[in-house]
Amino acid sequence: MEEGNPSFSVDEALVGIGFGKFQLYVLAYAGMAWVAEAMEMMLLSFVGPAVQSLWNLSAREESLITSVVFAGMLIGAYSWGIVADKHGRRKGFLITAVVTFVAGFLSSFAPNYMSLIVLRCLVGLGLGGGPVLVSWYLEFIPAPNRGTWMVVFSAFWTVGTVFEASLAWIIMPSLGWRWLLVLSSVPSSLLLLFYRWTPESPRYLILQGRKAEALSILEKIARMNGSPLPKGVLRSEIEENKSLPPTENTHLLKPEEAAAPLSKIVVSENNGPGFMLLTLLSPELIKRTLLLWVVFFGNAFAYYGVVLLTTELNNSQNSCNPTGKVLQHTSNDVNYKDVFIASFAEFPGLLISAAMVDKLGRKVTMSSTLFLCCIFLLPLLTHQSPTITTALLFGGRICVSAAFAVVYIYAPEIYPTAVRTTGVGVASSVGRIGGVLCPLVAVGLVHGCHQTVAVLLFVVVMFVSGICVCLFPFETSGRELTDTISPSKQAASSSSV
Repeated sequence: MEEGNPSFSVDEALVGIGFGKFQLYVLAYAGMAWVAEAMEMMLLSFVGPAVQSLWNLSAREESLITSVVFAGMLIGAYSWGIVADKHGRRKGFLITAVVTFVAGFLSSFAPNYMSLIVLRCLVGLGLGGGPVLVSWYLEFIPAPNRGTWMVVFSAFWTVGTVFEASLAWIIMPSLGWRWLLVLSSVPSSLLLLFYRWTPESPRYLILQGRKAEALSILEKIARMNGSPLPKGVLRSEIEENKSLPPTENTHLLKPEEAAAPLSKIVVSENNGPGFMLLTLLSPELIKRTLLLWVVFFGNAFAYYGVVLLTTELNNSQNSCNPTGKVLQHTSNDVNYKDVFIASFAEFPGLLISAAMVDKLGRKVTMSSTLFLCCIFLLPLLTHQSPTITTALLFGGRICVSAAFAVVYIYAPEIYPTAVRTTGVGVASSVGRIGGVLCPLVAVGLVHGCHQTVAVLLFVVVMFVSGICVCLFPFETSGRELTDTISPSKQAASSSSV
């Protein structure tokens, strides 16, 4: 490209075109995926107690129904992230939608406990593709209002949880848990129906040297939004970096001129999963990667903990007295009303995050809501009345929902395009470890009348997560997404804090 010719980047094109009809379509599709994942996760609060009564399961066996889903998500989040970074976002979420729908639908016909465990693990494997949709959607949003529209995207998760709670309230007493599983798999099937109309990310395409395809998609976005593209030709960060030879591969990192030699890291289809993970742990990325892992673990552990505690603590009021002795169980039925009310806590949580995320920044929003959630849970170290318990969990869920929404905005923003879905996927996998351990605490300890220990663990994990958020190296609010990491980019990022 000759000097003096006008040019524009993908970010500049998106900002020039603005948010319009095209982004609303992408939002609807990605939002449906988020609804599907939320419903599959929320139903765990209802299926566990139902099959526990039906198949006479122990507390450990009941908690395993939830844990295996997270175990599948742990594997899936890492695997699908790599698939999406190497072969495209569209291929990544197509596979996940197929696995989620088929396994979710078949699990409704599970004849026994072991078959249910296997099928729910496969559902988790498919649900692990959630970070792929997050990155795909993010890469179409203009930078100035990215935070607000990512919070709007997060609202689909809340819609899914409220809809699932409503569905369970209607379906469970009359038709039972099998019908709940069938109906909860419907959103995943809709993803397959509308898949053919989903575009590939232009940022991914240009990184692969497929500039003509990327430009074609940007032109389509401009037509749908009724806004013209900037004048000139489309360029990429790779072309801006004169020190790198022209290639279709992505040079993610380059050595600093005055520093010790650092091997150039090239991300291509020939690189294996181990190479991608090593890239995330390279000197330029390791701090943000490790901190993000802790924050994802804490958010997942706390969020699903609050969801499960909503049912388990109220049930424990009937099974444990204040001295910690186990009393006679009278019923193992879930209080659907309390779960339904608690689900609405996520709406004010999203409003709070939407109001704060672009004005105060990602870091302030995440840390403040995590610390505030600790305050809400502290009174639950001792037994409270059902009304106070529900109110405190309602407040805690407001805060942890806000924090969880923002971490899914921040995570893809701190990684370059070449490893964005892998970075978010691996972090999400670490979060799933928190999800695996969470039922053992929320169900196992509470059933064993160790409420104080259970709540204390949640508080400590959230507090540590809040500290890690404060230690993140830079704020991403208003920053353009990057394709590569270079010293100049990092310096610019740090100076914006």
